[in-house]
Amino acid sequence: MRRSSDILALSWGLVTAALTLTPWAWLSVLPLAVWLHHAAQADTARRMGVAAFAYTGLHLWWIAVLAAKIFGVPPLGGLALILYAIQGLFFAALGWLVLRFFHTPRARLWALAGGWVILEWLRTLGTLAFPWPTLGYVWLDTPVAQVAALGGLLLLSWLAVTTAVALADALITRRPWPLLTLLGLLGLSTAYGLTRLPAQGEPARAFLTRTEVDGFDRFSGGLLPELLSASQDRPAGEVLIWSETALDVNAGDQVLFPGPGISGAHLREEDFGRNLAVAIDSDGQILVQNDKGRPVPFGEAFPLQDVLGPLYTTLGGLTGFDLSTSIRPAQQMIPLVLEGIRYGVYICYDSVFSWPARQLTRQGAEVLVNVSNDSWYAAAGVQQHFNMGRVRAIENRRWVLRSVQRGWAGSVNDLGQPVQVLKEGTGGFSAEYQRLTGQTIYTRLGDAPVLLLALALILGAQRLNLNSDLSFQVKEVES
Repeated sequence: MRRSSDILALSWGLVTAALTLTPWAWLSVLPLAVWLHHAAQADTARRMGVAAFAYTGLHLWWIAVLAAKIFGVPPLGGLALILYAIQGLFFAALGWLVLRFFHTPRARLWALAGGWVILEWLRTLGTLAFPWPTLGYVWLDTPVAQVAALGGLLLLSWLAVTTAVALADALITRRPWPLLTLLGLLGLSTAYGLTRLPAQGEPARAFLTRTEVDGFDRFSGGLLPELLSASQDRPAGEVLIWSETALDVNAGDQVLFPGPGISGAHLREEDFGRNLAVAIDSDGQILVQNDKGRPVPFGEAFPLQDVLGPLYTTLGGLTGFDLSTSIRPAQQMIPLVLEGIRYGVYICYDSVFSWPARQLTRQGAEVLVNVSNDSWYAAAGVQQHFNMGRVRAIENRRWVLRSVQRGWAGSVNDLGQPVQVLKEGTGGFSAEYQRLTGQTIYTRLGDAPVLLLALALILGAQRLNLNSDLSFQVKEVES
């Protein structure tokens, strides 16, 4: 019995993930409804954990490819299963709490919806934060995505999981009102998205670049010549943007940068490294800089050195990477001002989180810039990372400009629509964008309103719990 239940949970997790990787990602709410309905019936912790393991594994299959590449031994790609299992454990913990405190399948359903949203928020916190497979991205290619300007990516997740639960609730109760209410909300969201127009501001231009240098080779001296080659068609005086860690500050590479412009850079200090975004003038002088907001866990940040030091040493020997020095995270992120324009520059993995772009916009950034090294990703991972920038654009009503290694370089307007994209080869292009001001509701308020909506779902589930308990007591008295 348990084996067949595991197979069902695994299957629905896989189907949900498979749909998120298609142009019809919003349809993933249908198998998600079956997944949550199945989990709410019984054995909720196990069913949620198994389904989430499958969902994460398929959505992030490219991490197995990355692990195999890092270690140089294909079977070691299986180490990615550890990450998938950890993600599954988070959802198993959610399922355990729901089963512990909610007594009926219907109450568990709505508690799972609220808990899902809160869990997504919790996974953005702390040094080891990894919120990559966030559900809200399923709406990106629909008008519904525009409500991210009101409540961010978390509101999109709330709409997705609540719609799925409303579908499952209709299966349990045969009552259409929750589902009709959610369909009404989706209708209003669609109308909002269809009537939202691009904002108008002062036009400006920047020259964006893409290179084919592998992330494993970028410190071997091949990146700088390729970036110079990619920049050769740049109009004189136009702001130039290079990718993550393009310059070695210790080696004085900044004097070779054909400024004015913005570039990723790395700097080695005595006890730590720094992954920087720098603004450079036409004389090769660094004017202002920002640190990376959130270093990649176990890629740039290596916690518990006292305990895990021997493991880091062993892995460093196998991979050729220095795992003894962590990258220092930014204490505060500020816009980089260059030639009168305030650029909100965030680096690579920062794009996974809403807060860096939001913080920069709140401080007056007129355009967002993501300098990145996407050579770590494969296939779906590259597109997923690009799409995260699209949501950052919607959340803050800002254009996003991207210069990358082996990813998608491009410009995205304030509605999250790609305007110019370079997906292959070494090269660059001049991108026109709008300098914008003002703040969206999400930029002002952040995730707090959506967390209240998630709490409301849990309180509603608790009310269903109480009604069920009262009904049971009445039946006992009557008998």
